[in-house]
Amino acid sequence: MADLRPFQNSALECNALVLPHGSWQVNRRINRLYKNQPCRTMSEPSSKERPLNLVAFSLVAVFVGIVTGFGAVLFRDLISVLHNLFFFGRFSFLYDANTYTSVSAWGAFVVLVPVLGGMGVVFLVKTFAPEARGHGVPEVMDAIFYNEGRIRPVVAAVKSLASALAIGSGSSVGREGPIIQIGASLGSSIGQLIRLEAWQRITLVAAGAGAGIAATFNTPIGGVIFAIELMMPEVSTRTFLPVALATGTATYIGRIFFGLRPAFDVPAVGSVSTDPRAVSLLLLYAVLGAVIGVASAAFIRGLHFAEDKFGQIGNPYLRHALGMTVLGGMMYALLRMTGHYHVDGVGYATIQDVLLGGLAAAPLLVLLFASKIVATSLSLGSGSSGGIFSPSLFMGATLGGAFGAFAHLLFPAASISIPAFAMVGMAAMVGGTTGAAMTAVTMIFEMTLDYGIVMPMIIAVAISIGCRRVLSRENIYSIKLVARHHFIPKALHANMFLVRRAGEVMDKDIVILPDNTKFDDFLRLPEHQGRTRHVVVTHDNSIVGVLRVNTALRGGLEGTFTGISLKDVASRNYTIARSQDIMFTVIGRMWRKKAMMSIVVESEAGLPRPKDVRGVITKEHVADSVADSIKPYADGGGML
Repeated sequence: MADLRPFQNSALECNALVLPHGSWQVNRRINRLYKNQPCRTMSEPSSKERPLNLVAFSLVAVFVGIVTGFGAVLFRDLISVLHNLFFFGRFSFLYDANTYTSVSAWGAFVVLVPVLGGMGVVFLVKTFAPEARGHGVPEVMDAIFYNEGRIRPVVAAVKSLASALAIGSGSSVGREGPIIQIGASLGSSIGQLIRLEAWQRITLVAAGAGAGIAATFNTPIGGVIFAIELMMPEVSTRTFLPVALATGTATYIGRIFFGLRPAFDVPAVGSVSTDPRAVSLLLLYAVLGAVIGVASAAFIRGLHFAEDKFGQIGNPYLRHALGMTVLGGMMYALLRMTGHYHVDGVGYATIQDVLLGGLAAAPLLVLLFASKIVATSLSLGSGSSGGIFSPSLFMGATLGGAFGAFAHLLFPAASISIPAFAMVGMAAMVGGTTGAAMTAVTMIFEMTLDYGIVMPMIIAVAISIGCRRVLSRENIYSIKLVARHHFIPKALHANMFLVRRAGEVMDKDIVILPDNTKFDDFLRLPEHQGRTRHVVVTHDNSIVGVLRVNTALRGGLEGTFTGISLKDVASRNYTIARSQDIMFTVIGRMWRKKAMMSIVVESEAGLPRPKDVRGVITKEHVADSVADSIKPYADGGGML
């Protein structure tokens, strides 16, 4: 056996010496001496996982939409039952979130209602599914980007019960976050049950999330946009179609039970005039966007601060009891001051009141805005289960309405509509907190069906997001994930690299040698100059293997004879690519075969010959080309 000890101090590239089947003795000896482990590859799908064709997959997505739609209906019914039990001690499904809750029969003891409900929330979350705590969307995003779309099936049941308990007992949270997580969990569970590949499972998670929010608010377009902006790593026909079908199906089921009306009734506020004097009104909406951007950052920071501070209390029951006691006190204080609890539950009644002009006093609206920030931060920070979308709508409506009221006092001659400013404030607050600009504009339009206010919304939302990013780079979803060191892309870029041709990416600096060439002779060739060389090994006019060698090894071979030829060290772990193949195809082929290299040939069909070889593509070439393709967008970390 050749003396291979001099190689031990040499720098080998990973997979540099992988021998073909039949040379296992030499391969074992070399790998033992060099500790040369193969490069890690992407996780390969289980042999039991299989993709469905687009038609079958779309039918599965429709099923996800059906299940999620009925899930949204049952979830809202459960909230109704629990709300009536907690506040009035009666069993009833009659509950309209858009009307104020009547004064509870418990009087001042209503302060304890959120505490009692909160104890049930803690028990469910702590015992069965810790990931059901909080507003849910970060957990869904985490599953998509870090767990291949896998969510435990139990999450749907626990999230339903815990969030219904929280909302029904007055916790200041929204019902859209839970149904997003419920729909996503159902989509993931179905994907796992029928053993879909990761990308299809992730698509079902996004489909379930979009379907959930669409069924809740009767916003089919907004549900699709929400999934695209926040959930989907890939936007293409194969992913968009299932998401759209699931969202449309869930919305249809929701309309069967909830009706065709939009989420809120609003007066006709009219379009912004094209008269040049109307520019001043657009400037006011722009200023409102800046104000809402600051408020969004305050909400994000406040909630994060509350979670940190409450997290220092070790006992989860004590932690949540403290938060809910303060919330109950706020509810009762507002009842005595204004005649309504205001900050309990989803808060739609207050939003509806502002939009119809019933609440127009600026000081009261500012008070309600501040109260809602505190109430929601206390609820979620101490351990409740529910969403932030509805609280954001509440804050945007009250702050936007207050801004409009102040503006009306300053400019009485201007045509200022307080409901219009409230609607714009809702969109700006949702956009500022979530970072989802298109979702904010689309959903508020669908929830109010007032097209005339869309242009001011776009202006305010854009400025709100810009101001919020100056004060808080992370949105309300990503800040929770960053704390776990899980980073989510903040932008969707068309991956131009994937449509480049193999001939554009390949490395042409290759060596084509017969398999009987001595490895020692090859390594001592003077033209190497110590760099990494890619070798295509041939035998009788056929390609038989590849080799990637760091030629700096020659420094450890002085006076040494290994007796190894290229056929002993060449790897058969390669694929063939035509120069016109796009990189998406090439990468997929390399990944499936766990190939260390792809040989690029010019021949159109048939078995490629050595004369057809034009270059090679390795994982390093892929990485370099990806980096080159994002240069136009690189801004020092803008994607994160």
